[in-house]
Amino acid sequence: MRTRVFVAALAAVALGVVAATASASGDRIAANKLTVWLQVDVQYQNWGDHLQKFDATLAGGNSPDVIEMGNTEMVKYMAAGAFADISSSKATFANSANWLKGLAASSTYGGRLYGVPYYAGSRVVTYRTDAYTKAGIKKPPASLSEFTAVAKKLAAKNSSTKGFSPVYIAGTDWYFAMSFVYDYGGSIAKTSGGKWKGSLDSPQSIAGLTAFKNFFLVASKASKTSDETRPAPYDVYAQGGAASIIGPGWFNCCVGNKYKSTTAQFVMPSHQKGQPMPGFLGGSNLAVPQSSGNKALATDWLKDFTSTDNERALQAKGNIPNATNLLGTSVNERAAARSWFVPAAKHWVDVENGNILRNMLAQILTGKLSVKQAASSASDNITSVLNGS
Repeated sequence: MRTRVFVAALAAVALGVVAATASASGDRIAANKLTVWLQVDVQYQNWGDHLQKFDATLAGGNSPDVIEMGNTEMVKYMAAGAFADISSSKATFANSANWLKGLAASSTYGGRLYGVPYYAGSRVVTYRTDAYTKAGIKKPPASLSEFTAVAKKLAAKNSSTKGFSPVYIAGTDWYFAMSFVYDYGGSIAKTSGGKWKGSLDSPQSIAGLTAFKNFFLVASKASKTSDETRPAPYDVYAQGGAASIIGPGWFNCCVGNKYKSTTAQFVMPSHQKGQPMPGFLGGSNLAVPQSSGNKALATDWLKDFTSTDNERALQAKGNIPNATNLLGTSVNERAAARSWFVPAAKHWVDVENGNILRNMLAQILTGKLSVKQAASSASDNITSVLNGS
């Protein structure tokens, strides 16, 4: 089971300091070496119940000094004032000017920084090399228009296979659909004067939603009202129902024995040739609870723990580092170069629970409403929900 780290006690920061003393005349007499012992209590916690344990420590007044949080878990605690504001220290963190956008956004609330990006997980295209080769496709597409052409070739080659999807996409997979929105310069919502306003009705967002609709109609035979969990895309793939699926990089673990040896991955291409389409990043951030009695020391520890050397060490073990300037050439790392995150709003969870985005996509794909009508309605709903008390 995956674990996350609680750093519960920070007794000292390891420093190498050389102190110089001088005589009354100003001449240097000696250089003295300062030795510091470091004591850190690291307590590993299971992903399944870490939030319940953290809530209990907050209630009991004995919270850890540093906590690792999934990026989608941050907003609830930032909005509740549970984390210390570390905005003034941002420039002192390694590579902070180049933090992955999706992780940096999940660490920010109300324009203030409450967390430090730790590592990420990206979304990619998992595909069958055998199906692509049979359709005469020699290399992965480098743009959305090329991918659309690939989908048409795959459809033609597999026309006798009922329900076959060149690219399996669930109709209401809003994580994927919003990537098109951000690729075209749009967004879900923005803040102005302390208020949120839905922005899916902007020209850029509408262009992205239109591109999503066009791609879906060419590439996917999935239900226009289905979500991405029933069935799971990798199950469709494993059963021979798709030549490609889109989702987290770990999808390649679940493609079935029949296609294991002919499965590969590539970056979902942008409509701008040669660029990746912005993807929704998974990942973790590190934060200092407001109730910590060692905030300054904890912040110093974060600086060391997310140093370039430590991020490189994470990268060597197959993780995606926290900044674009550290990214390598693997598919997952190239996919992380452009990313997005949901609005860091207190009531964002209510937008998700209300299925506002899923309903909008179903309306668009079924033709119940035009793209502009559905986007305008969704924007109005988002504005209302995000500004709720």
